[in-house]
Amino acid sequence: MKISELKDGMRKVNVEGIILEIPEPRTVTLRSGQKARVVDCILQDASGTVKLSLWDDDISKVQLGSRVRIENGYTNSFRGELKLNVGKYGRLINLE
Repeated sequence: MKISELKDGMRKVNVEGIILEIPEPRTVTLRSGQKARVVDCILQDASGTVKLSLWDDDISKVQLGSRVRIENGYTNSFRGELKLNVGKYGRLINLE
């Protein structure tokens, strides 16, 4: 699937791309009260870009310029912006 084909609310998304941008991770408090780290990277393929939300251990799996595949991910919108998420049942695979 191409990034340009992603729409809000999609499930079972498989997409490949290159990590263009990795801002500093931020710490958030989950509903359970636990703390977690999250970062919104920019993922690009030939068709466009999308924000990719990475949590905790997945953050350390990527670097600037990493080629990755997201398997069984999902999309949602936050404040009008489309985001791609690996989620609980998805996988982030580093292709390098």
